[in-house]
Amino acid sequence: MRCPFCNSEKIGVVDSRKVEDINGIRRRRLCEACGKRFTTYEKVETIPLTVIKKDQTREQYSRTKVQDGVLRACYKRPVPIEKIEEMLDSIEGEIFGSDDKEISSKRIGEIVMEHLQRLDAVAYVRFASVYRDFKDVSTFMDELKKFLN
Repeated sequence: MRCPFCNSEKIGVVDSRKVEDINGIRRRRLCEACGKRFTTYEKVETIPLTVIKKDQTREQYSRTKVQDGVLRACYKRPVPIEKIEEMLDSIEGEIFGSDDKEISSKRIGEIVMEHLQRLDAVAYVRFASVYRDFKDVSTFMDELKKFLN
């Protein structure tokens, strides 16, 4: 383990706790060289999950892709990164919670939207506008009306 800030190998563990959603352990670490703290996650490696895309092609699930979409939706919003990480863990818990080895990208998008709706309304609308590929203002307004009701 190396410090992501100074690349030192002198790292100590400050706190460890179990993370149920991802079947793993969250560790708060402290670099003894630069004094900065950072978080790492350890999780049990599972059988890869395959995502079925809209065009019916298949690819391996990537947390990074989900994370990128969520971060884009939350850009310049008052959402702490810790809340985003918790939400991503919860989303992954739901995705990997079933016994299925395949999941559609549509289902992943729906799960993300459910979680974003509870986290931040603007981030939800941003994500929905890209995910649902609104063609015009009226479909966008229909989605907003659903959200407001």
